[in-house]
Amino acid sequence: MPKKIPIIEQRHFIRHPLCIPLEYRILEKTSDKDSQPQRSMTINISQGGLMFSARRAVPQNRIISVKMPFQDKVFNVRAKVVHCNKNSDTKLYNIGVSFYRFTDAFKAKLIEQLYLISEYRDLRSIQLGRDVSLEQASEEWIKRYSARFKRLYW
Repeated sequence: MPKKIPIIEQRHFIRHPLCIPLEYRILEKTSDKDSQPQRSMTINISQGGLMFSARRAVPQNRIISVKMPFQDKVFNVRAKVVHCNKNSDTKLYNIGVSFYRFTDAFKAKLIEQLYLISEYRDLRSIQLGRDVSLEQASEEWIKRYSARFKRLYW
């Protein structure tokens, strides 16, 4: 019977599935294709980084710029590619990146919180049968979930 090889967990932060549109660009270009911005969606996000899918592979250790929009704002973060694996089901590459600086991690957590508030707003609008403003949803969400969010993420 073959020996089982232990799997070493390299994750330092809890990952949360969240689908956020993003645009990325390789900062250390090696060809004209590398300098072109590419659009994608996050697969998950954590305090330390995020994972997204892409049509083309991005080499490990490359530094990329990631733009994530929310309503009328665009958040820019820098990240380092830590892994890039082809997904046999989707035929896309799953690219895992770690945030380059603490401020970039903070921006990503802010974006995640904004998306959660937006989803909460949609849910409350359905529950109440009327439009709930983003401000109202934010106030309710912060009162109900901010302490839990802080415990989970920080």
